Amino acid sequence: MRIATWNVNSLNARMERVDEWLDYACPDVVLLQETKMSDERFPYDHYSRQGYESVHFGEGRWNGVAILSRVGIKDPLTGFADGEDADPEARIISGTCGGVRVSSVYVPNGREVDHDHYRYKLSWLGRLRTHLEISCDPDDLVLVGGDYNVCPDDRDVWDPMNPAPRTHVTSKERAALADLVDWGLVDVFRQFYEDEGLYSWWDYRDGAFHKKMGLRIDLLMASAALAKRATFCLVDRTARKGTKPSDHAPVFVDIDS
Repeated sequence: MRIATWNVNSLNARMERVDEWLDYACPDVVLLQETKMSDERFPYDHYSRQGYESVHFGEGRWNGVAILSRVGIKDPLTGFADGEDADPEARIISGTCGGVRVSSVYVPNGREVDHDHYRYKLSWLGRLRTHLEISCDPDDLVLVGGDYNVCPDDRDVWDPMNPAPRTHVTSKERAALADLVDWGLVDVFRQFYEDEGLYSWWDYRDGAFHKKMGLRIDLLMASAALAKRATFCLVDRTARKGTKPSDHAPVFVDIDS
């Protein structure tokens, strides 16, 4: 089974690119982020014609998350399972696909260190940890994939020596990600690649993609039981090229049954 994550940066603007990628990459499960669509406008029928069942959680603004699956979607859940007040933004959706409990997550950007949105980001990651504790077992097959807006370590940012304080690389953000690892999640990509300079996001400006000025912020975090079944993992840079690409590339992992 091939499971992918992709921040498409507006599905309406990227429909043809997504269709093209589905056609050649043939993923079984796709976790989408930043659809920028409401639930009413999501193209369920379009993906059904391509063999994908789909669920979506969005408001039509800058967020929005979805799951596409060719292996079914059972027990879909929008939002967190912690019983607290609903998150004000549509940033997490979960379902069971082919026996794997998957979640598509779009972690808040944070904007600036000590900004209210930065504090929201840290709180959101804390709620994600609680969500896992309540709704999943680390011994089960679990995958939480998406745009985490956090670089796990200095290998994942093109300018790690830049001293300017900024989001995505702070110790608090990395500690929040480490809490998910403590729960039982594994960064599957790092099972296959130890190299620096392997990124999943590049700014549209200043030729960042061609200059290799990127960040690895799109992660596939799997339970150990699932990570042991992983046979291949890739950031598909090809999907970042060409006409009207997203600023993110899809990342996928192949799982042996």
